[in-house]
Amino acid sequence: MITKNILVKIFFFVLFGKLFAQEIEKDSIRTKILDEVIITATRSLRQLSSIPLPVILIPKDKINQSGTIRLNEILVEQSGINIVQDESGFKGVQMQGISSDYIQILIDGVPLIGRRSGNFDLSRITLGNVKQIEIVKGPSSSLYGSEALGGVINIITEESESEEIKGNFSYRLGTFNQHDVNIEVKQNVKEFKYTFFANRLSSSGYDLEPDKTGQTLNPFRNYSFNGKISKYFNNKLSSIFSLRLFDQNQKAEITINDIFFEGDTREKDMNLYFKLNHKLSEILKIDYELYFTNYDVNEYINSPTTAQILSNSFFDQKLFRSEVRSNYTLRDYLKFTAGIGFQNDGLERTFFDEKVSFNSQYIFLQSDIYLYEKLNLILGGRFDNHSEYKNQFSPKIAVNYKSDSNLSVKGSIGYGFKAPAFRQLYFDFTNSSVGYTVLGYNVAIEKLDKLQEQGQILNIVIPREELFNSLEAESSIGYNLGLNFFKSNWTLDLNLFRNDFKNLIDTRIIARKLNGQNVFSYINFDKIYTTGLEFSAKYKFDENLDISAGYQLLYSFDKSKQNQIKNGEIFIREQITNVVKLLDQKDYLGLENRSKHLANLKFFYSIPKSKLKINLRFIYRSRFAEFDTNGNGLIDNYDSSFIEGFVTTNISATKTFFKKFNFQVGLSNNLIDYTDQNTPKIPGFLGFIKLNYRI
Repeated sequence: MITKNILVKIFFFVLFGKLFAQEIEKDSIRTKILDEVIITATRSLRQLSSIPLPVILIPKDKINQSGTIRLNEILVEQSGINIVQDESGFKGVQMQGISSDYIQILIDGVPLIGRRSGNFDLSRITLGNVKQIEIVKGPSSSLYGSEALGGVINIITEESESEEIKGNFSYRLGTFNQHDVNIEVKQNVKEFKYTFFANRLSSSGYDLEPDKTGQTLNPFRNYSFNGKISKYFNNKLSSIFSLRLFDQNQKAEITINDIFFEGDTREKDMNLYFKLNHKLSEILKIDYELYFTNYDVNEYINSPTTAQILSNSFFDQKLFRSEVRSNYTLRDYLKFTAGIGFQNDGLERTFFDEKVSFNSQYIFLQSDIYLYEKLNLILGGRFDNHSEYKNQFSPKIAVNYKSDSNLSVKGSIGYGFKAPAFRQLYFDFTNSSVGYTVLGYNVAIEKLDKLQEQGQILNIVIPREELFNSLEAESSIGYNLGLNFFKSNWTLDLNLFRNDFKNLIDTRIIARKLNGQNVFSYINFDKIYTTGLEFSAKYKFDENLDISAGYQLLYSFDKSKQNQIKNGEIFIREQITNVVKLLDQKDYLGLENRSKHLANLKFFYSIPKSKLKINLRFIYRSRFAEFDTNGNGLIDNYDSSFIEGFVTTNISATKTFFKKFNFQVGLSNNLIDYTDQNTPKIPGFLGFIKLNYRI
């Protein structure tokens, strides 16, 4: 197994060993004008098929044809990607079995913040003004730092390309009284470009369990606004300024022990971005970036009759980042991307004594080398200096060998890391009804001493000195090896992957209280891995019909649990016989909320004479378990929390009238009306109609 140290040595050896390599023949593929290009994987413009990394590109036409309106809806239809819900009820994206905590979400290349219980709510992102979505799987910390340990999803928004006023107006009416309205206007005016976009989405919610209080999804209303202005000073200097706003209000009504509660949750998200592009010469370009974002949530739920407060919480996170990035082309076969930056991340929230903040400085360098015509090598590395944990160096090596005109072999090895979250360092929470306490690592000693002074502690179960060392950043090494075959109307992709994680942060008991409850804090100890294969295929019969399919096979395990089973330390009790016995390795099913099999099948059919396009998609998820039910700390065949495999079926049809009008009807999300009370975010049958006018 290749370690991080070996990877670092290979990185520097190859980088500097090939720096002054002899000039080679230019790859003719790279000179063509190509439609499918991607920026996220290398932070430079590259042809999709030439990138030596597992990537997915979702273009605007596929988004429009699908009828999806939010980011989570389109992502769940992609190969090897899943949207899962954790025990706290929050949903997040999962790639290669890696959870949402470790996947960086970007919009136009800059990070979005505001994770609830580690998950990023993808439904915050409307698709109305999205040009394309770029997905890079596997560790990407060599370019993007923390939270890119498992991959990156970059949402690229629209820009104007014409001096004529262009745009769209659309209205969609859906099940559960859902209303979605989009307005977009864009134009080039001499040296200026502007794009303005606004969206309103509302729903009355739904209830899958009418015998229980409250709704499965509460009524909500949100607004999104995005404005982007570009100014060209001359042929060497230009600038971009953008502003994005999101505002949501969600109502809540619930009855607990015959007491009626009501209230709302107000959620705001703001992104402010400025970039100056400076073309110093034909071979050197420099970008200067300033970025600020603020995510703010306030929730207040009380009883109007008893004045009892059920929830009164707030969450206010701010991030400021400045970065200077350059692209230098030494030869046609050798390009460099380098950058240096500063970042400040601050958070005020309920259960924190005061506002806390992180500061970090970073520098990264990447070389894109064609060793000869058919062999492309990408070497990257990033150094992060952080105020709260040890410095991190994140190298990455990727290779693409084009054996002939139809077949490419790709491989990559990358190191990723994730900084400890604010809550893992500064949380101070005591459950008022049950009585347990959770303390962040950095405040654990101080808060534990106070609890002792108050006479609440029975005994401390760990040596105090274990809380004096710094909490380590979580880390992983990811391996990907793939084949890409393309010939006329065929495209086939196969990728084998493995991700090894260490220093994962989890809770542990540090003390016991006199009330019989525990005091928890955090520690580095978990070692897990995810491994498997991804396969996708696309066949284009003609200009009017293409079919695509995708499949992922996933194995994900905790290494410490495997060792405990091997050593005879984990037991189960059979429900029927009540017999206690050792758990066998074959009965250990891996990490929670992971399906062994994911698959999709999509049909895109066009009837030119009728100006009609039909889109049919099937998405399959196999059996999985959400949590341990028999108390042995892992998911096994004797648990009872399994959700059986299911297929969701989506179909939409779009017809064009008078060139500028599109009418779309869809049976979205769940054509066969599948529901499961254990998966309350699958509401069953959804239908919609949509009218779009192109300016």
